[in-house]
Amino acid sequence: MSVQDRYASVISMINQLGGRDVNAVEENGVLKLSATVPTPTEKISVWNEIKRIGGENPVDIQADIKMDSDVPSAPAMKTYTVKSGDTLSKIAKEFYGNANDYMKIASANGISNPDLIKVGQELVIP
Repeated sequence: MSVQDRYASVISMINQLGGRDVNAVEENGVLKLSATVPTPTEKISVWNEIKRIGGENPVDIQADIKMDSDVPSAPAMKTYTVKSGDTLSKIAKEFYGNANDYMKIASANGISNPDLIKVGQELVIP
């Protein structure tokens, strides 16, 4: 029986608990398992199943079980409403500290001519 077969119930459990990004590779008699589960409850359940099969300190598995809260989310986008006298360079200086980064804002907002912005226009600041 392969190590992966031995721990098949762990992989099955991860999938049943809503786990994702499951990766299991056997190398030199050791199963290298990684996955992400939704909450600490599922993580504990997975570890309990690993210990049920391999004992308190199994030597034939290396598991990296993350939770959704461990995975960084995409940074929140900011918005900015254009005021009288604003330019993309001025806005870039305010948000990024460098006026030359104005094209980041232009690109994120589909602005083909960075000199043409309007008062009241809502801009996404990436």
